[in-house]
Amino acid sequence: MSSYIFLKLIHVSSVILSYSLFMTRGIWMMRGSAQLQRRWVKIMPHIVDTVLLASAISLAILIKQYPLADAWLTAKVIGLLVYIGLGMVALRFGKTRITKISAWVMAQIVFFYIVMVALTKSPAIVL
Repeated sequence: MSSYIFLKLIHVSSVILSYSLFMTRGIWMMRGSAQLQRRWVKIMPHIVDTVLLASAISLAILIKQYPLADAWLTAKVIGLLVYIGLGMVALRFGKTRITKISAWVMAQIVFFYIVMVALTKSPAIVL
């Protein structure tokens, strides 16, 4: 198996796992579940997201495409920063329930934008 295919498999698997954890944590947040306080729930997203970021950087280096040089990758990085910010509001810093839920929903939209940019290699996604 080539290193590109292996890295892409790790990256895509990490994306799926990261998003699944975010979705689950968001649902638990909306339900006021005590599950959010479990140790693994607080640690696992950091581990998964570290693998995700490392695989993303490795893929960018391997395929010689870099943020600020390639528009689609720049869009993904900017989208990722927005997604992280919205996720922090949704799961940690939002003051009201409506703020948290709104940020969580907006994070979903940004996530799917990032995925579409990745699939099309174009920052201009027209719905």
